[in-house]
Amino acid sequence: MMIVGLSGGFDPAWRLDYDLPYDFMHDAAAVLLDDGRMVAAVEQERLNRIKHTNRCAAPAVRACLEAHGAGIDDVDAFAYYATEQAADQVLYAYHTRLKAGRERIGIRALLCRALEEEFERPIDPARLHFADHHLCHALGAYVHSGFRDCLAVTLDGAGEGNASLALRVRGGEFETLRSVGVANSLGYLYRETIRFLGYDMFEEYKVMGLAPYGDPAPHRALFRNFYELGPDGEYILHLERVPMLHALLAPRRDDEPFSGLHKDLAASLQEVLETVAFHMLRHWRESTGEPRLCLSGGVAHNSTLNGKILLSGLFDEVFVHPAAHDAGGALGAALHAHRALRPRVLPAPLEHLFLGRDIGPDAAARAVLERWSPLVSVTPVADPCAAAARLLAEGQVLGWVQGRSEFGPRALGNRSIVADPRPAANMTRINAMIKKREGYRPFAPSVLEQHAAEYFEVPPHAPALPYMTCVVPVSEDKRALLGAVTHIDGSARVQTVNRAQNERYYRLIEEFGRLTGVPVVLNTSFNNNAEPVVDSIDEAVACYLTTGLDTLVVGNCLVSRARADAPAWEGMAAWLPETVAIRDVEASTGKGRRERFAELVVRSSQGRRRRIGEAARAFLLQAGADRRIGGVADAVGIAPEGRAALLEELRELWAARLVSIGPLRPGA
Repeated sequence: MMIVGLSGGFDPAWRLDYDLPYDFMHDAAAVLLDDGRMVAAVEQERLNRIKHTNRCAAPAVRACLEAHGAGIDDVDAFAYYATEQAADQVLYAYHTRLKAGRERIGIRALLCRALEEEFERPIDPARLHFADHHLCHALGAYVHSGFRDCLAVTLDGAGEGNASLALRVRGGEFETLRSVGVANSLGYLYRETIRFLGYDMFEEYKVMGLAPYGDPAPHRALFRNFYELGPDGEYILHLERVPMLHALLAPRRDDEPFSGLHKDLAASLQEVLETVAFHMLRHWRESTGEPRLCLSGGVAHNSTLNGKILLSGLFDEVFVHPAAHDAGGALGAALHAHRALRPRVLPAPLEHLFLGRDIGPDAAARAVLERWSPLVSVTPVADPCAAAARLLAEGQVLGWVQGRSEFGPRALGNRSIVADPRPAANMTRINAMIKKREGYRPFAPSVLEQHAAEYFEVPPHAPALPYMTCVVPVSEDKRALLGAVTHIDGSARVQTVNRAQNERYYRLIEEFGRLTGVPVVLNTSFNNNAEPVVDSIDEAVACYLTTGLDTLVVGNCLVSRARADAPAWEGMAAWLPETVAIRDVEASTGKGRRERFAELVVRSSQGRRRRIGEAARAFLLQAGADRRIGGVADAVGIAPEGRAALLEELRELWAARLVSIGPLRPGA
């Protein structure tokens, strides 16, 4: 039996009928189960290139089916990560706010319509199933842990009026112990506080990385106003008191450097999160006696908290789902439907996360790369692991693209940027030149599983940490050695790698270890600050050409930059992604003065925008994936002396992922 789980919204990338706030839905994804085993999983952001997208995941459904060699008619059921009642309430409230007389439509009909538009097939509404949001989180973590009995806890921002759920699971039977309402949301406390540090929703992890630079002690008394600990693991949060922080500082501007105060506030916030979470978990451990813990929900991506739980000894075993965010809700929804339809078929524990789209066989991958000539040179190699390891040992930073892409927010060795973990300068270089992000942000180490205990303080009960979900201390005698992956507090978000889960990535690290004596590499997601993790070969080449990466390794090919001149660039195509629009703006510049200009805007509720020049506007209105840049420039009358400026602006917009540049569409 095949079941598709869904999370996210209802609009395709090019339409905004239901521009619902990200508070309600985000991280759209599709997951395909075949007799209870997760065989494909794709986040919609990998396809439409909008981070945390709340658009419809129907294209992700198609990608999952294609990856498994199946079609839409093979699917027995579809499942959504919220109850039908809760989703309908949100939709009806949205219709009321619009006051537009638009047809009121419920979630069941809306999902059917979205799938029918994608697949041009009628979808029987009876094939749709719905499941409670927090139960989806808990169920995914429980099933994939492989535990029979455990305590399952979800920690989230909000979902169907709740922020947290504690359950006792015995042999697959769930008993609700406590439900915590949104008024006491740890996710919301974190989000509201980080706004004083210049961050917002989806940037909580940045503050987690900043916290070790600060000291919680100076502001501990102030932050004590934000929560109360009660008996039996209960707690009360006072979100309404967060504005007390205005007495200390104004919210940080984007261009403002981080002060000691900012760092101390980050440390204070992290301490509050850990204090409240341990208060709750300690109670349930003692009252239930359950020695195993499953964690999920967005807050469960706080790997610092997870590492402290792991190392505390409070539980004998801890499993944190690697897709703990709402994309993982698609998994839980599919599992919920599986339990209803095939109760006697036990779903399978998690094997690995390489469940996305494949780069294809060597010949096909090389053909895609060759289409980027003359911007790049492509060199096939007999052993890409050995070749890449030599380049790493020589100091290069590589883009590494192999096999099927990962599900979840972490790059685990198939869509990764890799580097030598030893020189501390690599952290600065990659943050500045490649990731284009804050310089304090740490990078993760990938280590061969059998050597993990030599370099990191992994507890004996958790020798394998394959999903990069926990921060642990770097062994004290290895911190100076691993300068690029050791954080300011001596910790690292470690990933252990074994041969069975990822043969090629294992061999890369093994070869690097043979050359250097250190079986560890620096691993970070393959993207820049303007885009999700790359998924396709074309996206990998685009990221390579718009960052400071030294070499790109795709399958069995090494890719390097060619000496491309203006005619080479003019032979490529440039076009607007379907999520980006040109907007003409008229704005006031003072008393009686106005100006007109054009801008590009990403069509989403959190869309980015950037002003563009008149030549770029004229060009982009005529451009397309089937037209050469030079031909379009000729058609709109851009003189030869203006071509260099146009190309420079297009490349800048490309680096910001507001414009696409690439080979002409096949057949053009």
